[in-house]
Order: sequence, then C-alpha cells, then structure tokens
Amino acid sequence: MRKMTKGMVSALALTFGLASMAAAEDVEVLHWWTAGGEAAALNVLKEDLAKQGIGWVDMPVAGGGGEAAMTALSARVTAGDPPTAVQMLGFDITDWAEQGVLGNLDAVAGPEGWDKVIPAALQAFSKHDGHWIAAPVNVHSTNWVWISKAALDKTGLGEPTNWDELIAVLDKMKENGITPLAHGGQPWQDATIFDSLVLAQGNDFYKAAFIDLDPEALGGEKMAAAFDQLIKLRSYVDDNFSGRDWNLASAMVINGEAGMQVMGDWAKGEFLKAGQKPGEGFICIRFPGTQGAVTFNADQFAMFKVKGEEKVKAQLAMASAIESPTFQSAFNVVKGSVPARTDVPDTDFDDCGKKGIKDLAEANTNGTLFGSMAHGYGAPAAVKNATYDVITAVFNGEYTDGASAATALKDAVAAAQ
Repeated sequence: MRKMTKGMVSALALTFGLASMAAAEDVEVLHWWTAGGEAAALNVLKEDLAKQGIGWVDMPVAGGGGEAAMTALSARVTAGDPPTAVQMLGFDITDWAEQGVLGNLDAVAGPEGWDKVIPAALQAFSKHDGHWIAAPVNVHSTNWVWISKAALDKTGLGEPTNWDELIAVLDKMKENGITPLAHGGQPWQDATIFDSLVLAQGNDFYKAAFIDLDPEALGGEKMAAAFDQLIKLRSYVDDNFSGRDWNLASAMVINGEAGMQVMGDWAKGEFLKAGQKPGEGFICIRFPGTQGAVTFNADQFAMFKVKGEEKVKAQLAMASAIESPTFQSAFNVVKGSVPARTDVPDTDFDDCGKKGIKDLAEANTNGTLFGSMAHGYGAPAAVKNATYDVITAVFNGEYTDGASAATALKDAVAAAQ
C-alpha cells in the first residue's frame, strides 16, 4: 500500500445528495493506490461515492510510499490550484495544517460523534487546534509477517513466536531452496522491517526511541541489537531485491518463490486478489516479539480550503461518507486494513481482519498503539527521512555492526531536529 516517504496523498471529492444539500461538484482524487489490491479497495470508494451522485476525477500518482504524490501535491499548492481533498499520513497532515491551508470538518465530525469512536492516537493527527481537519478511512498496522503456508509446512516448524524461532524457520526455508524473505530494496520497506525489530526490543523502548526521540535509546545497546538483527535478516533476501516494489515482493510469497514478507496489512489485499485465503494459502502473524502491540499508519483524507459553498458541501459530504460504518467495513474488508472507527463490527472480515480489529482494540486500551516511524506517524518527516538514510545504509552493507549504526542513527536524528 504505501511506501517511500510518508506523506500519503490522495485527493477525493464529493457531492452529497441529501435534500438539504444541492448537487455539488465533482471532486479530484490524488492517490497512489495503483497495486491490484489497492485498486480494488479504491473502487469500493468510487462506487460508494457514485451512489451518492459524487463525481470522481482520478489523479493517480504512482509510488507506494506516497512520496511522489506529496511532491505532486506541493506543486499544485504552489501553483495556487490545490485538490479539494487529499489523502495524507501523519505528520504530513500536521505540516499542512500548520500552514493554515486545510479546511474544517467540525460540521460533520461533531454531530456524528467522531470523538467517541476514533482512537486517540489517530485523533492526534486528525485534529489541529481542537478542530477536525481530516477523516481517517482506515488503520493499517505495520508489524505483520505474511507467510506462505506451503513453505512453512515444508519446514516442519510452527509459526515463529520469537527471534530464535524466526531464524530457524528462515534457515529451513533457505535449505528448501526458496528465498526465505521477500523484500523490496526501497527506504520505506527497509524501515518497515526495522520498525518491527525496534518494537520487538520492548514497547517502552520503541516509544522512547521513535516517538520521544530519546538520544540514549537511539544510540544505545537495544538499538544496536535491532541493527544487528537487521543485518542478519539481510542475509535471507535474494540478490535482486533492490528497487523492487512491495507488491512484487508479495507476489513472490504468493507464487511460492519466497517464504515470507514483513509488511503492513495492505499486503493482504494482494493475497486475497490472488484467490488465497488466510489459514489456507497464507498465514498472518505479528512480527515475533511484538505481540500485544501495534505500530500503525492510517490513510486520512484532508480537505484544502476552497472557495464556493458547493465545494465546501462536497468536502463535508465526502468526509461524512468516509466515516460511515457501512463504508468503513466494506472498504477495509477489501483493503486489508481495519476500520478507523472502533464501533464497526468484524462480521464481514476474514480471520486476519478479525485479528487486526481485536489487536487494535487491545492496543488502544492498553496504551501500546504506536505511530509507525517508517510510515510517518512516529516523528516529523525530517526525522523519518534521517532514519531512512541510516537504516538503508545498514541494509545495503555500509555498516557491519549494530553499535556503529546506532551511533549514526542518534547523530542523524539529532541533526534533523
């Protein structure tokens, strides 16, 4: 689903056909949902809006991490022609809000009670100065592993629950002649793996390092251990990983060329599109050692300030449609993510989806729901990009020991702040 940098952008627009609202205008949708599973989920949104008489002007910008989309958005804003609605992630939303260019969604968020059903960790980005500025469409959790059931069965081992068991499975897969770990060599993908390695060092440690940006945590022994593990995982990746898109890595697992992939739950959409079912064709587990915690990103739709009553009505109508429990269920069943609302039943979700909803609720209650550094919900873009540089350098062999890498990370984050 996303990747490269953080700012996930997707512009939507809408017209609501309520009697109290006159027919509104078409709306533009800037997004990077071009992979098969993502495109299928996007169609759910298009169809949902079409039923309400909402015109859709599609503006796809290829690039899984949303970096290219954010670049396109900046160009549009600079030219004085921003999209009426835009999909964003985390601190990108905050950055635009601080520039005073985003619209206010309180007119629908208040009456519909968004405060009561959207997790506080998301609201931290959906609201600015006490006002709703974005409508979250989903919650993606990033600390997942997607495993070929056939490949795991062939190892004779069970689902790994800790680091040693994970290495044993990977070693056995290697012996069996397949690529143990499917991966694409892009900064955001490298960081996605590392996110889980840091979380596996402990919930408090993840918060200290990647959210509080504590220098001692960033440069300390646990960070060094996480980097050593990243260096180890690099040995299980094939030689052609560089530049590979995430969905092509998913295809390697689906086609039996690879054993597993560490990726956010948007990967599930690729497995489903290929006709596989959880527990039969593939298995979904939390990254070993991170059970009980969730690192997340969330696709959110922010509306830029626009002129014209009808355009404003269209924005508010779209926001209302996005937060509809019926849409939240239908969209996320296809997307692989879970609803951004905590009151949406899991009835229509598969086993992985039900687990995702349960895990999110528990993490939200227990205080173990953390914004993903790799996906722009942990720290501002400058810090995130600084971590990308070090993590990718490690994955590409520029550091041979975790301690040196941890020191480099501490220095890089300090320079970026």
